[in-house]
Amino acid sequence: MFQPISLFIGLRYSRSRSHTGFVSFITFFSIVGILLGVASLITVVSVMNGFEGELKKRILGLVPHVVVQNSPTETTNTSLSKAKSSDFPWHTLRKSLLQQPHVLRVSPLLESEALIQSATGLQGVLMQGIVPEFEAANLINSHLVSGSMTSLTTQPYSLILGESLARKLQVSLGDEVRLVLPNKSIFTPMGRIPVQRVFTVSGLFNVGSQVDDAMVYIDSRYGAKLLRRHGDGIDKLRLYLDDAFNASKVVTGLIKQQGAQQLPASIQFSTWDESQGALFSAVKMEKNMMWLMLSLIVAVAAFNIVSALVMVVINKQGEIGILQTLGLSRFGVVKIFITQGMVNGLWGVILGGIAGVLLTLNLNSILTVLGVNLFGFGVQVLPVQLEWFDVMVIITAALIMSFVATLYPAYQASTTQPAEVLRNE
Repeated sequence: MFQPISLFIGLRYSRSRSHTGFVSFITFFSIVGILLGVASLITVVSVMNGFEGELKKRILGLVPHVVVQNSPTETTNTSLSKAKSSDFPWHTLRKSLLQQPHVLRVSPLLESEALIQSATGLQGVLMQGIVPEFEAANLINSHLVSGSMTSLTTQPYSLILGESLARKLQVSLGDEVRLVLPNKSIFTPMGRIPVQRVFTVSGLFNVGSQVDDAMVYIDSRYGAKLLRRHGDGIDKLRLYLDDAFNASKVVTGLIKQQGAQQLPASIQFSTWDESQGALFSAVKMEKNMMWLMLSLIVAVAAFNIVSALVMVVINKQGEIGILQTLGLSRFGVVKIFITQGMVNGLWGVILGGIAGVLLTLNLNSILTVLGVNLFGFGVQVLPVQLEWFDVMVIITAALIMSFVATLYPAYQASTTQPAEVLRNE
C-alpha cells in the first residue's frame, strides 16, 4: 500500500500545471497512445473472435466433428458390376454413440466424389447420401432458401445443392441435373462408362461458405443404388459435439471402449482437425500476431511514461532533496513517482477501455455512417464478438506495462543526493 504522504505528493505532481510544455506534450502523448492502443486491441481482437466464431459455425457446423466408419473391405477395382456392401451395424452403433460425453447428434451418411452436370456447366462436388429424418438439426436444413429436406424422401432421385452452385450451373428448383461418379464405372455394350443418373433439384441452401459450391445431398437409398450397395449403403456415422475442440477427447474415449470390446473392432475414427485443422491453425496464428503487434503499440505508448517521468525527476530535483532532508525515505520517493506515472497510465487504460468497448459494440453502425465497406461489395456486416475476459486481460496487461515503465524513473529519483542538489539552491 502507498503511504498517504507519498500518494498525496504523487497525485499533486500529476495535477501540477507547472511542467514545461515539452513535458506536458510527452505526458499527453503517452496517455493518448495508451488510449488508442487499448481501444484498437479490444476492437481488433473482438473482430477476430467474431471471424473465428463464424468459421466455427459455418464450417464446423457442416463438417462432422468426428467420423466413425467401417474399415474399408471393398476391392479397389473401379468397376461396379455389383460391389459387396459392408456389414455396418449403424443403428445399434448410433444409439451407443449418443450416450457418449459431449456428443449431441449422430447422423448416418455415405459419400463419394462426383461430377454434377447441367446443360450449361460441369462442377466437381462431394455427394453425400443422408437419412433426412436424422437431419432436422443440420445447418443445411436451417439455411434452405427453397425446397425442404423431406423432399429427398418423398421425391425419387432428387437432390439439394448450394445456391451459388445452382447459379454456376444455371439451374433452379425443379430442373434436372446429372450426377456422374467418375471413380465408379460399369460395363455396357459401348464399353466401360462412369456410373451416372439424372436427378431433380428439390432444394437450394445458402450457408455462406465454400460448402455452397462443393456439396450436394441426396437420399442414402439412391446413393446406395449409384454405388451399387445393398440396403441403404450407410458406411459412416458423423458425430456433432457440444464443442468441436472436444473431438480428440471423444475419440480417445471411443478408442478405449473399442479396446475394452464395448465397440466393434472394425470401425475407425477421424476428426475434423484432419481436414480443417490447417485453416483454424492459420486463423489462430493470425489472431496471435494481431495480439502481438497491437500489444507492442500499447507497450511503446506506455514506455513514453519513462520519458515524461525522467523530465519531471530532473525538474523536481530540488523538491526531492528537500523531502529527503525532511525525513522521506528512498522508498517513499519511489512511490511518489510510481503514483504519478500510474495516474497517467490509468487515465489512458480507462479511457481506452471505454472507447474500445463502445467502438466494438457500434462498429458496424459507424462503418455504415462513414460509408466504409471493407469487403468492397454487398452489404457489410462484420462479425463482432466481444469477450469480457479479453477486455480484462488487455486492461490488466496495459496497467502492468505502465507500472513497469515507472520503475526506472522512480529509482533514479530515489538516488538523488540532497547535499549535492541543495548546494546551489
